[in-house]
Amino acid sequence: MVANGQFWTGRRFIGVSFVDADLTGLRTENCTFDECDFSGADLSESVHRNGAMRSCTFRRATLTRIELHGCSLLGSTLLDCRMRPITLVDCDLTLVGLGGADLRGTDLSGLRMRESNLVEADLRTCDLRGADLAGARLRNARLEDADLRGTRLDPDALVQARLAGAAVDAETALAFAAAHGLRIS
Repeated sequence: MVANGQFWTGRRFIGVSFVDADLTGLRTENCTFDECDFSGADLSESVHRNGAMRSCTFRRATLTRIELHGCSLLGSTLLDCRMRPITLVDCDLTLVGLGGADLRGTDLSGLRMRESNLVEADLRTCDLRGADLAGARLRNARLEDADLRGTRLDPDALVQARLAGAAVDAETALAFAAAHGLRIS
C-alpha cells in the first residue's frame, strides 16, 4: 500500500494489514486503527490528530519525525522501531509495549503511560515531567538525567530503573529513599 502524503479524516480500520506500507507524510484526523499491523511500515513525517491506534503492532516500523497529537495507542506494541525524533502531545500510552525502545531526549511530559512496558527502554534525558507511569514496568529502564519532577512512579519502578542524575521533586526523593529501605524520620 502506498498512501504517502494523503489526508484521511474520520476513517476506521479494524484488523487491516499495513505491513511494509509507504505511509510517509500521511495526515490523519479523527481516524481509528484497531488491531492493525504496521510491521515494516514507513510512517515517517506523518501527523495524526485526535485518533487512536489501539492494540496495533508496530514491528521494525519507521516512526521518525512522526507527530501524534491527542492520540491513544492503548495496548499497542512497538518493537525494534526507529522513533527518534518523535513528537507526542497529550497522548495516552496506557498498556503500550515499548520494551527496549530508544526514546532518548524525547519530550514525554504529561503523557499517560500507565502500566506500559518500558523494560530496558532508553529514556535518558527525557522530559517526563507530570507523566503518569503508575504500574509501568521499568526493569533496567535507563532514566539517567531524565526530568521526573511531578511524575507518578510506583516504588517498584524507583528500585528497578536506573535513575542516576535524574531530576526529582521532594515527594519522589522521599519515595525513592523509602523504596530503598531507608527510614525517614
